[in-house]
Amino acid sequence: MITVHHLNDSRSHRILWLLEELGLPYELRHYQRLPNRLAPPELLAVSPLGKSPVITDDGRLVIESGAIIDYIIRRHGGGRLQPDPASAAYDDYVQWLHYAEGSAILPLILHFYALKTGDGAAPIRPRIADEVRTHLGYLDRSLEGRSFLLGETFSGADVQMSFVGGFAGVLGLREPYPALTAWVQRLHERPAFQRAVERGGSYSFGR
Repeated sequence: MITVHHLNDSRSHRILWLLEELGLPYELRHYQRLPNRLAPPELLAVSPLGKSPVITDDGRLVIESGAIIDYIIRRHGGGRLQPDPASAAYDDYVQWLHYAEGSAILPLILHFYALKTGDGAAPIRPRIADEVRTHLGYLDRSLEGRSFLLGETFSGADVQMSFVGGFAGVLGLREPYPALTAWVQRLHERPAFQRAVERGGSYSFGR
C-alpha cells in the first residue's frame, strides 16, 4: 500500500488529492510544520531532503511532486488521468508536469520572499513582476476556452499545476487572469479535492 508522508498545508496535498481522484487506498502519516513554517526533523528519517511530499510504496521511496504523480498514475492508475503515451496530448501532459516546479512556481516564490524582505528587495521587484506576468499570462492563455489544461479532460497535469494557481491566489496575483481563476475554482470544487482536505487537514492554498 502507498504511504503518504504528509506535511500540513503543503504541496503534499496534491498527492492526497490524486489518490482520492483515483480511489486508491493509502496510509496517511501526518507531520506538522514548526513555528517557523519549516518541516519537522522527523521527515529526515523518511526523506534524505527532509521535505514533503514523499511516498513509500512496497519499499520504494519517491520524492518530488511531479515524479510522485507520474509514478502513481503509471503504476496504479490503470490508464486513468493521463493521455495515451503514444498521443501528442501526452507530450503536453509531461510538459505541464515539469513546468509546474521547473519554471512556473519560482517567480511566485521570489515574489513571496521579496514581500518579506521589504525595501531590500526593491531592485529586483520589477524583474520578478515581469516573470510573474509572463508565467501567469501563459497559463491563463493556455486555459482560455477549455476546462482543464488538456482540454475537457481532467488529468494529473491539473493536479500538479494546481499549486501554482493556488499560490498565485494566496499572493493576490490571480485577479487579472480570468481563465486561470475559473480553472482553480473548478479544481477546488471537485469532490476528491474536498475529500483530500478532510483527510489531510486545512489547506491555505485551496483558494
